[in-house]
Amino acid sequence: MWRRYLMWFAHEHVDFRHAEMNSILSLFNIPIKFIEKPSVIRPYWIVELPSEECVKKIASRSVLLKNCIELWSRAKTVSQLHKNLKGSVENSTGEWIIGDSEHDGISDSHLCPKELIESCCSVKSSFKIEVETFCKHFTMKEKVEKIETFSYLPLEGPVKLKNPDVTLAYLEFYGVDPNNVPEEPHDVFFGKWVVDGQRDLIQVHSLKKRQFIGNTSMDAQLSIIMANQAQVRRADLVLDPFVGSGSLLVPAAHFGAHVWGSDIDFMMLHARTRPTRVGQKVRTKDESIRGNMRQYGIESQYLDVVVSDFSMPMWRPDLKFDAIITDPPYGVREPTERIGIDREQYSLSEEHMVNHIPAKVEYGLPHIYRDLLNFAARHLQLGRRLVCWYPLVREEYKEAQLPSHPCFKLVSNSEQVLSKLTARRLLTYEKVHDDVSQETVEPNDASYNFREKYFSVGEETRRERKERKAEELATNPLWRAAKNRENAT
Repeated sequence: MWRRYLMWFAHEHVDFRHAEMNSILSLFNIPIKFIEKPSVIRPYWIVELPSEECVKKIASRSVLLKNCIELWSRAKTVSQLHKNLKGSVENSTGEWIIGDSEHDGISDSHLCPKELIESCCSVKSSFKIEVETFCKHFTMKEKVEKIETFSYLPLEGPVKLKNPDVTLAYLEFYGVDPNNVPEEPHDVFFGKWVVDGQRDLIQVHSLKKRQFIGNTSMDAQLSIIMANQAQVRRADLVLDPFVGSGSLLVPAAHFGAHVWGSDIDFMMLHARTRPTRVGQKVRTKDESIRGNMRQYGIESQYLDVVVSDFSMPMWRPDLKFDAIITDPPYGVREPTERIGIDREQYSLSEEHMVNHIPAKVEYGLPHIYRDLLNFAARHLQLGRRLVCWYPLVREEYKEAQLPSHPCFKLVSNSEQVLSKLTARRLLTYEKVHDDVSQETVEPNDASYNFREKYFSVGEETRRERKERKAEELATNPLWRAAKNRENAT
């Protein structure tokens, strides 16, 4: 039986919300009906799902979902909410009754089936009511007063504040502008709490507590989002070809995958780089990617990492991965390098080969993504996903500039703003063809250099600020008078 639910999200990384949820729904093959069109200006969705089990599956993966409640009543005013609930208690039809009042195409009132409320009202069932508000703070005394207004509900069991049998939730939404908070809420909701999302993992996997990190270690929340968009499953084989400190391997292993990584940076893989944390002079013995896996109790999921130049893959042709999750270097905080030498007709004698350390040359960003897509076309299972970040200058962004390949379909494209000038986009590709005969796809713009643009745009902005300040001073009569006196003397 389909039931109505309120999915309450954390109001951060909003542009990633649809991508993560769509990936999870597709992963578990869960159908969904939207009661109203989701909006980025609201931290909630009102949906219908086939069962409570489906809700719990979604929440078992989503890091952007705070919680989900079985929706008993929703209204635009507090008085209407109570009127709905009182009507539901007296309603004997066992069906949803939609009110006639409309606001922006959204029903202003509805009565839920009486059986939903009665199922929580057993004498033996302990309960509590929680109050949550968005964009407005209330004291505990004010929250208790709100709870007491629901005294008409036929709850006969004992109140139990810790681990009750039933948790009821009352939510008030006051908009998203903290500088313009209304006196009364825009929306109010009441229902039975079903499950929390995976927000706790953000603190569990926090970089602040992690043994081994680097300059470019990925934020824990974004790492989990990437694993979800890659649809990582238990027993999958997952690769990060630019593994760095291994931050993307952690959530993949947490979800049960066997993880593997490679990187050209020998010093980073062996934890011999300069420590990232302030005040730390040398790395400790336990600092390593394996040490991180041991810290989180997922060492059994860790295969290994290997020092490798990605422009010259060393994997067997028949090796297939279930997911590729990566954040290639952009050339800003980490260099974009591959093995090579600029000199022509260069050779090395066997005598010097033993202790030879290969030279490195620039590995252009367009060529990195060309090689990444070509590699994924050969080594990714059909129907599985490649998830990667792509940096760009915001004002120059066009979707046509994104890397593409005939074997892949771009299924999601979300923006994370890095500064006023720059951003990066999380791209999720799904492999739709297994014909790698066209694997020599060239970059869309072989001359694209994010590093040069990053610093040139920044320099241009500083120059513009300096020129604007000079113009403002030149038009200031006090400054002109002082300048004239200075010239006169």
